[in-house]
This record gives sequence, C-alpha cells and structure tokens, in this order.
Amino acid sequence: MPVKLEELNVWVATKLFNEMPLNIAVIDRDYGICVSNEKFVQRFGKCIDRKCYEVLKQRSEPCVNCEAMKTFSDGMARKYEECINEAEYYMVNIIPVVDPGGNTIRIISMLEDITDIHNRQMECEIFFERVPNYISVIDRDFTIVRANDNLRDTFGECNNRKCYEVYKKKHRACENCPAALSFIDGQEHTAEHVGMSADGSITYYVVKTSPLIKGYDNCRYVVEILTDITEFKMLEKEKLEAERLAAVGQTVAGLAHTIKNILMGVEGGMYMLSSGIEQDQKDRMAKGWDMLQRNIVKVSSLVKDFLSFAKGRKPVLQIIDPNCLVDEIIELYESTAKRIGITLTRNPSDGVEPAPLDAAGIHTCLTNLISNAIDACQMSSKENPSVRIGLKQENDTLYFEVSDDGCGMDYDVKQKLFTTFFTTKGGKGTGLGLLTTNKIVHEHGGKILYTSESGKGSVFTIAFPLHVLYELYNESRDTGGTFNEADEQKNGSHC
Repeated sequence: MPVKLEELNVWVATKLFNEMPLNIAVIDRDYGICVSNEKFVQRFGKCIDRKCYEVLKQRSEPCVNCEAMKTFSDGMARKYEECINEAEYYMVNIIPVVDPGGNTIRIISMLEDITDIHNRQMECEIFFERVPNYISVIDRDFTIVRANDNLRDTFGECNNRKCYEVYKKKHRACENCPAALSFIDGQEHTAEHVGMSADGSITYYVVKTSPLIKGYDNCRYVVEILTDITEFKMLEKEKLEAERLAAVGQTVAGLAHTIKNILMGVEGGMYMLSSGIEQDQKDRMAKGWDMLQRNIVKVSSLVKDFLSFAKGRKPVLQIIDPNCLVDEIIELYESTAKRIGITLTRNPSDGVEPAPLDAAGIHTCLTNLISNAIDACQMSSKENPSVRIGLKQENDTLYFEVSDDGCGMDYDVKQKLFTTFFTTKGGKGTGLGLLTTNKIVHEHGGKILYTSESGKGSVFTIAFPLHVLYELYNESRDTGGTFNEADEQKNGSHC
C-alpha cells in the first residue's frame, strides 16, 4: 500500500530525528543546545539549555578554534574528527540552519562514534611502524607511496621514489620482480634479492609481495614486506669458511701422503736411471726415465686438480645454451672413446632453453664425469661398452646426466665417493675430480645425484634449480661482480 506524502512528512518531522543512528544536537550562537535526539541524550545525558562544550568536553569555556563558530561565521558545512574525554573518537558533521535572509541562526551537529575504527587504525599504524621488517606500499609505476620507519632508517628517505632506486640504487626495474608478478596476477610472490642500504653496505633480504586489497582484477597497489637476512648470510659464509679451514688439516695430511708416494716413485726412477748410466744399460735407463716421466705427470695432475678444488670463488654466470656445452664435450671425447672401443652418444634434449651457468665450471664437471665413465667402461669386461650424456629441463630444474654400462660401484666405493684423495684408478687418479665437481655444482646451488650397481654401470645426474641460478645471476649483477651486459651480449650463446 503506497505511503501518502502527508504521512511521510509527519514521520520525517516526528520520527526521523530519533531514528537516525547518530548523536544529533541543534546548537545556537551562544553554544547552547536547543534540541537533541534520544541517542544524544543516552550518550551525553540531559543537555537542553546547557553549553555544548560543557556537555561534550566538560569545559567551563568554549573550545579554542571552535568549528561550530566557524560555520556560524561563513555558513559552510564542515566534517572533522573530534576526540572526547581523551578516549572516544567521533566523526562530526556540522550543517548550518539558515533563516529566509540567508543568515546562519543555528547549526545541526551530528556525531558518529568511530572509536573502534580509530583504535584499529592506531593498532595498524603501530604495527606498520614497529614491526621488525621493511614495509612499503608501491603503485603500478613502482613508486613508494608509504614506507615504515625501519625501511627509511635502513634505505633512507623513500616516499615518491622508485622502489628499485631505494633498495638497489638502480635506474631500472629489477629482473625477477615479485611486485610486478603481484600486479599481473593479484597473488602473493616471494624472492630473495640483494640491495644496498643508505650507508652503501650490501643488504640481503627476502621480499614478499601481495596486493594491498585482494579480490580485484585491477591491482592498484602492492605491499612489499622485506625480511633482512644479511646476518644469516654472513653467518652462512663464516660457517663455510670455518668448514674450509677445518678441512685444511685433513687435506694437507692427504696431500702429504700422496706426494710422499709420488716422491718414492721419483726416487725409484732416479735410482734406475743413475744405475743404468753407471752400468751402461740402456734398457735400465729407459725404464728409469719412464718412471720419472709418469711420476712428473702425476705431480702435474695432482697440483692442477688441487688448485681447482681449493679455489674459493663465485661462479661467473652468463646466459648460455647448455646444448652447446654438451656438444663440446662430445666433440672432445668422441675420438678418444672410439679409439678404445667405447661408444659415446648423446640423448635427445628437446625444450632446453639458455640458462645462467659458469661455462668453464660446468665444462670441468662434465669432463670429470665423462672421463670417469670412460675409465669405468675400460675397467669392465663387457664388450662394446657405451657412455651416454643427456640434458633435459623440467619442473624448473635443468639436468645434466652422464651414464655408462661399465664396472659400476659397490657399497664401499659409494661410501667414499666424495672423500678427499679417494680414487679407484690406482696410480692414474688423484682423488680430486669428483670432489671438484661436487664443489662447482654446490657453488651453482645444485646437487649431484647418482645410482650405481656393481657390474652393471652408473648414472650421475647434476640438477640445477633454475630459480636459484637466476638468483645467483641477478646477485652478481646487483653487486657489480665480474659480469657486465657487454659480456652477456657477446656470450649470449656459448658454443
């Protein structure tokens, strides 16, 4: 049934004032409260003919810079936040009541209780400023629109500056930027980055990004939360250095033992050569000379392998084609393997894309594994043994695989596989090849996996997580390492 206009006017005139979910009072020019609704009375008590500053603020005189008086002066409506009794917060709306001549004769003051909202805002503000992380809000242009104290203290003033300028002192957006991904898909993303603090020191941090407001297709702002892991990184480096120093004693002892054995061979060769000269026996001289040559080769090989193992350096990563590395290894060993009756083949490697790798380091790893596989085939009694090298990329991981059907390894050999100076090649090996390979792989953030069965052969797999390779690659760029863009263009494909 339609409501008549007269009835609606009556309801507005008699009921609406008290039905409004606000504290409402009508105030005259002398600060006196003329009329109030029931909600105002319930909250502030009886107020008719009392001054507004007495009722609301328990004051004996008008407030300084009273907003109500400003409305009486200029006739403008106002909206502002007001604190009452030092604990309650209200949003105040003031509307002028004018006479036919346009003069403001009274004002209507409407107070909305926002204490809970204000307290939550304060809690959020305190959390934002006091949390032990670096927090910023950035827009789609990567401009920082808000940052907390921790971020400003570490990286300097940052409002209205690009995040990559603040964190990394760079002039272009970062590669592998998690904020860019959050703007695209509206999801959370995490990455590890290296930046530079205001004092010029290197800062390592994990950054997590998330849309400021979730559930909207067009993400306008992203929150970045950075956790400083610099101390952890330093402790990690100190631990690695301590482990390196702890291994020195064992390494020196093993090295001394190996050199002693070689020197015994040198002494034996010298004796054979000297006695052959004295007795004018050419066969004895030839045998002594051969012993000297073989032991000199052993010394040279030992020193080269030891230096390679002992070098403490970060891999020099460049974007290269892994297929070209495999092709180089095949070309290097194919004729040697064929000459001794071993078939060297390559498995298909479709879908493998260029990746950040240290070409020299990976070349060393693959030559060590191929050389070991060929030696294992020579030690086997099988006819027509083969060595296979494969390459594949799946689940964000790059795999190099070297397999053979040679002699394989038993349990004891597997247990000693990565032990310093352990070798199954007798006088031909130094025991540092696999150790060096393992070290290079770990420097790339990868790992070596292997399976082997005595009499059947072995499979060695090097696995490199691609996201780790790109983190190392970006870190080398950010810290101004040996890498530069000209090198990347020049060596974009290592073949």
